[in-house]
Amino acid sequence: MLKGISPLLGPDLLATLCRMGHGDELVLADAHFPGESAGPSVLRLDGVSIDPLLHAILPLFELDNFVDDAVVMMQVVEGDIADPTVGSGYRELLDRYVAKPPEIQFLERFSFYERARQAFAVVMTGDVRKYANLILKKGVTPPATIG
Repeated sequence: MLKGISPLLGPDLLATLCRMGHGDELVLADAHFPGESAGPSVLRLDGVSIDPLLHAILPLFELDNFVDDAVVMMQVVEGDIADPTVGSGYRELLDRYVAKPPEIQFLERFSFYERARQAFAVVMTGDVRKYANLILKKGVTPPATIG
């Protein structure tokens, strides 16, 4: 166990976050997401919702501030209904942890799946809220925060 790091971030996820480079993407997937068939490495955090996981990751993870799509959610399919607290919860966490929080972008369902196939890793959670999937694009950690 490490001080100051959430116990939600086990050794495999910490190693994954550390190995990611600028521009690499991490998918935080809800329990409905087809993570195993997406292609990238899959880490499982069954029983964990995305909000507390995002709360644990954002203090350690620099978002790419050179792109407009550093944070992406899956767009609600026409005729379906999503829980509005999902996006607002993510927004609140971004505002809390990111100096210049980006706007959350939305991708059509199959475009989201395609982008997820190119991700560095997929973290499968136990979040059962529909459309809770989130893609984070890693940025460059500023020198002032290292060492």
